[in-house]
Amino acid sequence: MNQLLSREAFKAEVFRRDRGHCVFCGQPAVDAHHLLERKLFITPDEAGGYFLNNGIAVCAACHQRCEATEISPQDGREAAGIQEMILPRCLEDETEPESLTKWGDLLLPDGTRQPGPMFFEPQVQNLLRVAGLLEFYRFRYKYPRTPHVPFSQGRGDDDRVLTDLDHFVGSQIVVTEKRDGSGLTGNADGFIHARSIDGMPHRFETRARASLAAVLPNLPTGWRLCGENLQAQHSIAYQHLGSFVEIFSLWDERNNCLGWDETVEWADLLGLTTVPVLYEGLFDENLLHTLWQPQHENGDEMEGWVMRTREGFAYRDFGRHVAKFVRASHVQTTDHWTRGEMIENKVS
Repeated sequence: MNQLLSREAFKAEVFRRDRGHCVFCGQPAVDAHHLLERKLFITPDEAGGYFLNNGIAVCAACHQRCEATEISPQDGREAAGIQEMILPRCLEDETEPESLTKWGDLLLPDGTRQPGPMFFEPQVQNLLRVAGLLEFYRFRYKYPRTPHVPFSQGRGDDDRVLTDLDHFVGSQIVVTEKRDGSGLTGNADGFIHARSIDGMPHRFETRARASLAAVLPNLPTGWRLCGENLQAQHSIAYQHLGSFVEIFSLWDERNNCLGWDETVEWADLLGLTTVPVLYEGLFDENLLHTLWQPQHENGDEMEGWVMRTREGFAYRDFGRHVAKFVRASHVQTTDHWTRGEMIENKVS
């Protein structure tokens, strides 16, 4: 079921399984509909999303309703008797994948929707506008999971690991230190959240949140910034931080990540600190192996590093523009850091 098929074989297999009839109304089928849009499947081993479990046979009328997200992918799976869900890499960390629309938007319990990787595509905008659904969207985004480079030492069993780094060849990259903290996202409207959008503010975030809250009104409408909350010690005790929050990306109103140079310019303008840079230049895989060191000269330990392309990119392409290396046995504690006494890192 997980084998990537050719376009022709995809349609033939879907029609064979569904007996050539629309899974919803029983009329003769005219097309094999992708439950999740094929453009979301962008890596070589998933290109096009032509997996049998990502397709259903539909008539013209039901196909249009599926495209307009009036019928959900989960409805299609149930109608076709599909038990195993196929997810593209860019959506594999969704906690409720059964609530995704064809275009990767998330259907929320209160009836609103969270925009996904393809929300701003003209085709998607037109379909949602005609269906009268645009008014139901709320613009909050979870920071994507960063894949590990193949030689990352600290990857876990459930982590995504790139098979190679060939797609970075020829690119200008920026490698920044991976800090041992927790992510925070600040939106231009003043809303601040951790990676979980609906999570409650934590006492270990107070100073970092205050730093972001002070500058968010200066962002353009619809923009957001993402940074590392370093207020509390996790597995590394920092003695020489520049700030309790360090910025690593900014995103515009169309959900595009700004290029690194523009990110630094905005951070300077807002009076914020960016994560430390370890290397800037042409991608060189041999050089990457030399960047992690157990300690800085100032004595602070190093968790690892994050590599990104210098140029900006769309949210849906995150997994092809960002990757990380984590040291071996990084987590040094047995209890989660939020359950113990808060010990603050030090800003020098």
